[in-house]
Amino acid sequence: MSLSKNLIRPGQTIGIIGGGQLGQMMTFSAKEAGFKVVVLEPTHNSPAGQVADEQIVAAYDDRQALLQLAEKSDVVTYEFENIDYEALDWLMNKAYIPQGAELIRITQDRILEKQALTDAGVDVAPYAVINSLEDLEDGIRGIGIPSVLKTSRGGYDGKGQYVIKNEQDIEKAAELLKNGPCVLEAWIPFEKEISVVMTRSTSGELSYFPVGENIHVNNILHQTIAPARVTENVKMKVSELAHKIADQLGLIGTLAVELFLTEDEKIYVNELAPRPHNSGHYTIEACNLSQFDQHIRAVCGWPLQNVKLLQKAIMVNVLGQHVDGVVDEILKRPDWSIHFYGKEEAKHNRKMGHVTVLTNDIEETLEDLHQTKIWRRHDYV
Repeated sequence: MSLSKNLIRPGQTIGIIGGGQLGQMMTFSAKEAGFKVVVLEPTHNSPAGQVADEQIVAAYDDRQALLQLAEKSDVVTYEFENIDYEALDWLMNKAYIPQGAELIRITQDRILEKQALTDAGVDVAPYAVINSLEDLEDGIRGIGIPSVLKTSRGGYDGKGQYVIKNEQDIEKAAELLKNGPCVLEAWIPFEKEISVVMTRSTSGELSYFPVGENIHVNNILHQTIAPARVTENVKMKVSELAHKIADQLGLIGTLAVELFLTEDEKIYVNELAPRPHNSGHYTIEACNLSQFDQHIRAVCGWPLQNVKLLQKAIMVNVLGQHVDGVVDEILKRPDWSIHFYGKEEAKHNRKMGHVTVLTNDIEETLEDLHQTKIWRRHDYV
């Protein structure tokens, strides 16, 4: 392997840290372009491991296994952010990792992430760093109620956070401090949750997919509507914001930005994910290339393609409790693109797959999906 060569050619090998569904879909894109893939993942028969050329079964911080991955790979990427930063930083001297380790360090810690976003000149909800109950009480006096306390590290799909609706909630919320420092955020009365998935190449070329509109149920992404039902002014603001964040972070590869949109069209950045994102799955069918295709192009030093939305789309997540309902619909729904990730056990609220429906009428398709009664809100509890 030559670390000085940024162009990774068909026939060479991509190493992926992480074996979940994002790694699986990344592998599909890599194989289509003629690459070999090696996955590092502690779980046997992982979604990505099922389709890769090889899986190294080991912990993400196992340095011997990481060294093995480096020796087998011409370029290394990752499919999620909760990998060990120190181990990744150590691996930087032994493998070609165009995304670097710094982005992982920042996005693993909400305190660092919010500071980076502030430095980029984009709006985040007013916040305070909380290390103690006294800090929390002081923070609430400044930020007010309702507000949200979040652990600075870890947490996804609503885990690691507590919504403070009244003073009686303060003591319960403070339990999160047992996990370490937290961030207290003002509650943003948003009209919509939207997101943008962007990709930057090793040459600095920036591309982004159409803004998606996200609907969550119990803090788990339920649907993404693309394009989002927003004004051209909002789309322009998101474009400007994307460039600012990419420049501030020195981005290479893919980054998803989750956003709150208020009634008066003010945009606040909620969270960053330094990888392809659940809200970008619609790109597989609805665009001329997917978020995974573009990511592989970026980390392999290929020029990015111009993104085109071919048709409007709605993506719906399939959780464990939805699997049987979706399978029962297969014969009746030739217009559904059904993706299952190969996970062995369909646990409640576990992401088992997704469905994408291309449409000319968003409202009609939303109603049609609702009428199936597969996705009922009380099922998420």
